[in-house]
Amino acid sequence: MNTTASTTVEMRLHAIRYAAQDTHLYEFRRLDGAPLPGVEPGAHIDLHLPNGMMRQYSLCTADGDPRAYVVGVKRDRASRGGSRYIHEYLQVGEILQVGGPRNNFPLKDDAGHSVLIAGGIGVTPIWCMAQRLLKLGRSFELHYACRTRKEAAFLEELAALPQAKLHFDDEAGGFLDLAPVVAQAPAGAHFYCCGPLPMLAGYEAATKALPPGQVHVEYFSAKEEAATGGGYVVELRRSGREFPIPEGRTILQVLRDAGVDVPYSCEEGVCGACETQVVSGEVDHRDNILTEKERLESKTIMVCCSGSKSPRLVLDL
Repeated sequence: MNTTASTTVEMRLHAIRYAAQDTHLYEFRRLDGAPLPGVEPGAHIDLHLPNGMMRQYSLCTADGDPRAYVVGVKRDRASRGGSRYIHEYLQVGEILQVGGPRNNFPLKDDAGHSVLIAGGIGVTPIWCMAQRLLKLGRSFELHYACRTRKEAAFLEELAALPQAKLHFDDEAGGFLDLAPVVAQAPAGAHFYCCGPLPMLAGYEAATKALPPGQVHVEYFSAKEEAATGGGYVVELRRSGREFPIPEGRTILQVLRDAGVDVPYSCEEGVCGACETQVVSGEVDHRDNILTEKERLESKTIMVCCSGSKSPRLVLDL
């Protein structure tokens, strides 16, 4: 089973609840019933599954029971084993190692207006944000697109919100057009989107003219292939050790095989667990976390997927 340098805690699967077709809510609690670390909307946790896999899932609430973490899991028809295992084999009472929480998709809850956009199971962090904005009495709107009504999680709660607009592909005869959603928003609004890759591509196209600080996005999976071209050397500043990175291997894989303690989780550049400080070198960024400004600054690298454009890359390890 994969491990991380970040702490994990044993938690029991306390309850499983139906949320929509192929989507269940899974509630985890500490074995001693103690309160859990507080979280902000957009945070996710790592589930270390009994089959050896590790998967990240966004929390559905940040203001609920402080003793419970609740995540929504949709059974993916193209599952590599994570969601399928959870749906078919995970049972109430089982004890799992849970890592995190981490937040790469934070909500700016003091914005004048927020536009929340969700596609499919991407509604989990978006619904969490909506609950916070409702609690604070902030101005926001929520756009939720799903293939069918029966697949929409939190449908009853969202349908009751005047701020929410629901779109079902089969009823509308096509996908949600995000261009007018963005164009009609008030000036200075902050935008948030989580959903499948086609939706995120449309979202990035619709928001490309906006200031980057107002545009927020979270990916389920990598949108770029990992950098595995090799042909460079990684130097660890603290130890002075050097590692040639061969073709077909990532930095993380080489360091891990050599026994170097590097935190990691998703291995796709979407969770941020492996973020490492860069001392020198030109990074070939392949993650879905850093902004364009942060990529240009190249102060950090996600070693699970990114590589080096320079012959030598020095890391603060």
